[in-house]
Parts: sequence; structure tokens; C-alpha cells
Amino acid sequence: MKFAVVDLETTGGLSQRDRITEVGIVIVENGAIVETFQSLVNPERSIPPQITRITGITNDMVQDAPKFFEIAKDIVLMTKSCVFVAHNVGFDYGFLQHEFNRLGFTYSRRKLCTVKLSKRLYPSLKSHGLSNLIKVFDLPMSSRHRALDDAKATAYFLKGIIEKNGSENIRDIINYGLK
Repeated sequence: MKFAVVDLETTGGLSQRDRITEVGIVIVENGAIVETFQSLVNPERSIPPQITRITGITNDMVQDAPKFFEIAKDIVLMTKSCVFVAHNVGFDYGFLQHEFNRLGFTYSRRKLCTVKLSKRLYPSLKSHGLSNLIKVFDLPMSSRHRALDDAKATAYFLKGIIEKNGSENIRDIINYGLK
């Protein structure tokens, strides 16, 4: 099974109003990271100061970055034939769907939520947020709240689940989280 682990940074939390500022994608195939993609995105609107404090992404950083339509084909091709994975998949997938809708296209992939998997496999954890999983499972991380680094941490979490549960059991586990 091939997975596209995706993380986005945005100008806020509402996909109908806010826009993407950064995309990170990690392709996991046969338990190995085989490809990555990262791009800042010009959201065509200003980034609120509170978002800049969280992500470190400034208006100056995205001023000359590609607009979403300029990287849309890369996203489609990279995630083609993959299960779309994200930590809180509804957020990232919803933002991508809205961006593609703005362009007049439909974006559709099977989805897998690592929050849902975490809750099922590790019910005793007090938090299933990515920061806590990074700490509990000692996942590699260089810069929290940056798209590629968060996607890599999520990919390492997914790889750990696959390795721990073996290929014969993973389909049932994955199917539990698939939409």
C-alpha cells in the first residue's frame, strides 16, 4: 500500500475562508519514505500575526512563492494512487479540496487519519496530538508547525504502526481509519 502523508500550514482554521501557506508531502511505500515534496504557497492574502507566531511563516516568505494553481498538478501527481494520510485528516484534506474547487476541479482520495489510528491503538494516551506523539514515540522532528517536518513526523508514526503490527494485520488497522 502506498501512502501520501500530507501536512499543510494555513492562514487560519476555516477552509472556506482561509488559504494554504505551505504544503509538505511524504510518500511512504513498502514501509519506506521514497519521496518528499515541500513548497511555500502564496495564499493571495495576508497571514495573521498569530499564525506567523505559530508557524514562523511570514508574508515576506510567501510573497514570491508559487500560488496554489502553480503546484496543484504536482500535488495531484504525487498523491495519485496513494492513500491520503494526515494527522487530523479532515483539516488538511478539506483545505486541499477547497483549493481545487476554487480552480474548478474535484480532488478525491481515500483518506486515513492518524489521530483516529492513535486513539484506537493507544487509548491510554492522554493526548493524541502530534506534539504528544512526537514526544511519546520519540519521532524525528526539526521544526514543529512546518509542513514537511510535521508530515515526516506523521509518516514516522505511520511507519511505526506498520512495523509494529506486521503486514498481515495492517490492512485491518488501516481499514479502521480509512474513509
